[in-house]
Amino acid sequence: MNKTIFKGTCTAAITPFTKDGIDYPALERQIEFQIQNQIDALCILGTTGEAPTISDQEYDRVAKFSYDKIAGRTKFILGTGSNCTKKAIEKSQLAQKVGADGLLVVTPYYNKCTQKGLVKYYNDVCDNIDIPVLCYNVPARTGVNILPQTMAEIAENKNIGGIKEACGNMEQICETARLIRNKTALYSGDDNLNLAMLSIGSLGLISVASNVVPKEVGDVARLYFAGENQKAIALQESLLSLIDIMFCEVNPIPVKKAIELLGLGSGIVRAPLTELEPEHTLQMIKILKDFGLKVKE
Repeated sequence: MNKTIFKGTCTAAITPFTKDGIDYPALERQIEFQIQNQIDALCILGTTGEAPTISDQEYDRVAKFSYDKIAGRTKFILGTGSNCTKKAIEKSQLAQKVGADGLLVVTPYYNKCTQKGLVKYYNDVCDNIDIPVLCYNVPARTGVNILPQTMAEIAENKNIGGIKEACGNMEQICETARLIRNKTALYSGDDNLNLAMLSIGSLGLISVASNVVPKEVGDVARLYFAGENQKAIALQESLLSLIDIMFCEVNPIPVKKAIELLGLGSGIVRAPLTELEPEHTLQMIKILKDFGLKVKE
């Protein structure tokens, strides 16, 4: 198998904002919260981190700040995808220079390349760096779907470390898993499907919900890998209402509100995203409390 980055659970981290920039004290609190709760990896500046609205100067500083604060205590992954291959390569080279353990590279969005174009995009990125790359398939957001045979071809590149699969189609995911088995790693990119994907050989999870409950989401994978399947099932089922509310509006609007309610940072999102609707906020407060979390109202 190609080199992999982590086994277990990675948080697709939000980027905390002030009205004028990045909230670095909140970012440090979130990093510490994740590490203290045994997270196996942190993905900084991915799409949940609102990377498309981050300036180049902010990207550089957040990447270096996160590397320094993580300090080797968990795996450090940087999001470097773009709808411009040249930009994706430049960000990937910067991420390697900063010290990232690996990269999360979303498919080009809006510029809807062909399946052949996807192979070239990932090969071009991989051939210009020396650390593992995770492909990120989320067609509902990008308009481009990495088909199983395409992923099998991409997996031949020695720098491909796996795929974060969030297409939502288990039939397709099963076929991708079959074709890349023993070549590269499969990771769940959909919190609702975490346990299902572990059952077909996923090496782990890249989670939005773990911004809020990192230990509990991480325990789903830990229990499964330990062979305690019934406990893993029970825990996953207990998380479902919380997972659902995290996606009641466009990600990361709900999860940033949850972070605010828990006192870990502000709920500020960057335009064109907007604040969570009041009725959803009320639902979220109830669900967070029902889960046993202390809400700051």
